[in-house]
Amino acid sequence: MIPFLAVVKKELASVIRDRTIVISILIQLFIASFSSALLLGMLSLYDSDTILQFSGAGIRIGVVSSDNMLGSLMKERGLTTIQYPTLTEANAAYYRGEVLAIVDTPQDANGLTEIKLYLPESDTASSLIRMVIQEPLKQYENYLREEKGIDVRYTDLKGKPATSFEFVYSVLIPMLMFFPAFVAGSMSVDSITEEVENNTLQTLLSAPLTLNGMIGAKIVASIILAILQCIAWLTLLQLNGTAIQNVGWILLLALIVAGITSTSAALGAVLLKDRERSQFIYSLMLLAAAAISTLLNLSPITVMSRLAVGDAFTSGWNIVVFAVFLAGLYFLLSKTSRRLLV
Repeated sequence: MIPFLAVVKKELASVIRDRTIVISILIQLFIASFSSALLLGMLSLYDSDTILQFSGAGIRIGVVSSDNMLGSLMKERGLTTIQYPTLTEANAAYYRGEVLAIVDTPQDANGLTEIKLYLPESDTASSLIRMVIQEPLKQYENYLREEKGIDVRYTDLKGKPATSFEFVYSVLIPMLMFFPAFVAGSMSVDSITEEVENNTLQTLLSAPLTLNGMIGAKIVASIILAILQCIAWLTLLQLNGTAIQNVGWILLLALIVAGITSTSAALGAVLLKDRERSQFIYSLMLLAAAAISTLLNLSPITVMSRLAVGDAFTSGWNIVVFAVFLAGLYFLLSKTSRRLLV
């Protein structure tokens, strides 16, 4: 156990001498410390008025409504609207390419109006239309409330804008929790290949430590550094006024993801025994994993976001699948570690 801890201590001490890793940590520290300023800057990209100034006339919206109020409100915002008497005719126009989206306002038996928005399949086009159309829809909702004699004082409503909420919990927190894991994987590659390239592997193994124990110590050192960063980032975010739920589960998920990246990076280093090729393969693995995770309902980013907001249907059981995957990866690494000596 003492040789294992000695290797862990050695790896943590070497981090201070690695300028690349120190700079990456400082960048994350800057992001977490000034999350409010960063949030303001990113939200400026959601300026719908700027979008409308340059492309509003090209956004054609089909409107199915019993009055012309909604169409008028959209035209005031610079959108091009086409009125249709029925949803069937609007759908036919959509498939002919005459409109990009449809807004339907059917009424139920009690005279209550429901607003339905039909968007194209393209995520980019849908996001753009949602941004530019939300203000006219809010104005139309106010118009309908006034018609029913309902007075809503928006200045009395508390809370942050929806866009701010989405950015903090869907982008900022996952980015700060997972970026240390990416750095941890890179550390594992450098640490293992350095022993091979400097011909110090045999010297290290002369201590009462197995090959798997040596690789495990290097992975543990990377994970320790990653989890310390995550604790610091969560603390800074909370000091900035960001409410974060399920902190314990979030840290556990961050630890497991750091273990997955470090173990997979170590596996590549064991098989290739070359720093440049191992780092390249590790980078490709990260890109592939990020792309595949977007197609899955149970991705680390989704689970992290839901844990942070306190989703009632997300708990520690959602983390089990990642822990099982980590166990499988480490088992594979332990079976192939002997290749490092060949």
